Amino acid sequence: KLHQQLATTFVYVTHDQVEAMTMATRIAVIWRGLMQQVDTPQTLYDKPSNVFVAGFIGSPAMNFFDAKVERSNGNLIIDSEAFNAVIPKTKASKYEEYVGKRVIFGIRPEDIHDPSFTPADIQTSLVEARVDVTELMGSEIYLHLKAKGDTFVGRVDPRTYMRAGNDVQVAFNMDNIHLFESEGDQATIM
Repeated sequence: KLHQQLATTFVYVTHDQVEAMTMATRIAVIWRGLMQQVDTPQTLYDKPSNVFVAGFIGSPAMNFFDAKVERSNGNLIIDSEAFNAVIPKTKASKYEEYVGKRVIFGIRPEDIHDPSFTPADIQTSLVEARVDVTELMGSEIYLHLKAKGDTFVGRVDPRTYMRAGNDVQVAFNMDNIHLFESEGDQATIM
């Protein structure tokens, strides 16, 4: 309200990404003294410039997997030790040059669904995992999952049947995936 009443520019410094996301019209993300990205809160969330920004913005944080982009049966796939996931044809052309290369695959918790409650209009890949812990948050459940050596979090519908100790399949929303370079500044692959 103070910002609206004074109608002036504020520079506010915080390490709390939730505070920054709720108060700011633009955010500068700085890490190790270097500006990583300056943009609106929504753009930082939807289109992070690198792994640091992607992991810093959002709660729970984005899940990351070491992977390779491979070709299989006419499709491009994400091949991690834990799973293989088909990249949608609509996104495949921008990742073509990364076939055979190491990448970091990122997916936000809200893009991991219980297949029983997956929206009909998204392209998914099913991933097998074991539920380690569940956290009921009221309107959603956080599933802490393990797949081979990887751990990750899904934010799923509270009606899910999945419980700790269950071997399950979860649906990755492949329309909202993020790929990052595995070397250097780990920049987003656009």
